[in-house]
Amino acid sequence: MFEDFAEDRIDVGEAELYVRHGGTGTPVLLLHGHPRTHATWHRVAALLAPHHTVVCPDLRGYGRSSKPPTTPDHAPYSKRAMARDMVALMRALGHDRFTVVGHDRGAYVAHRLTADHPGAVTRLVIVDAVPIGAALARCDAGFAAAWWHWFFLGQTAKPAERVINADPAAWYQVDSSVMGEEAYADLRRALHDPETVHAMCEDYRAGLGVDRAADDADRAAGRRLSRPLLLLWGSEDDMEDLYGDPREIWAGWADDVRGHAIDSGHHMAEEAPAELAAAIRDFTSS
Repeated sequence: MFEDFAEDRIDVGEAELYVRHGGTGTPVLLLHGHPRTHATWHRVAALLAPHHTVVCPDLRGYGRSSKPPTTPDHAPYSKRAMARDMVALMRALGHDRFTVVGHDRGAYVAHRLTADHPGAVTRLVIVDAVPIGAALARCDAGFAAAWWHWFFLGQTAKPAERVINADPAAWYQVDSSVMGEEAYADLRRALHDPETVHAMCEDYRAGLGVDRAADDADRAAGRRLSRPLLLLWGSEDDMEDLYGDPREIWAGWADDVRGHAIDSGHHMAEEAPAELAAAIRDFTSS
């Protein structure tokens, strides 16, 4: 896993990020979702490395990256804070401009990174996500039934950490044969760390509060994403059930939206790495 990739811990100011990086060519930053670590990308990274310099960090709070103290507004786990981490990380590695690819929660970081730091982003790839502000604005019974974990993990009256930490393996049921044994070992180590579980919940608490407020502020001010955006979604996931054609959602937020479905479930980097890597390569070379 990550053969010929360097392994580093980089201080980005507010956090220390664990990162694997390697390959040659124009830089691509790959951002994982919940509850994964950077290791979810190992097959995609290997396919991109002959064409790109590939950077795969653990987001703050996740995996082996540090867990900054939280605050009542959960802002240390906002996507704005995580986006600042990524700009600092890429600059530390010598990359002022790069393509960013985000899946799931990482897609929200990629969105905020592109919105707040457009000069750093050349192209944006979103995998299986619509903006947090759009998802919550459209929240109905169907969304609440399918994505109930947003509200379970995000509430504070009866913290979810106590339930998850009682038996993390039972809570996060993962097919290790799909993601690979080494990637699963990295994930399992993270999920059995109560500090990581707390940080992941803080990610969701920020999502329901400060992250939605940031999206709503962009909409109210008429701010749109100016960088080309490629949207990819799993045909076996629920994007189309919830939103029809999700490109139509992103068209309200970005000037240049393209994309298509891939034959996959939610964890596309693990289930369809060749197709995902090919789509990224085609987009960055177009």
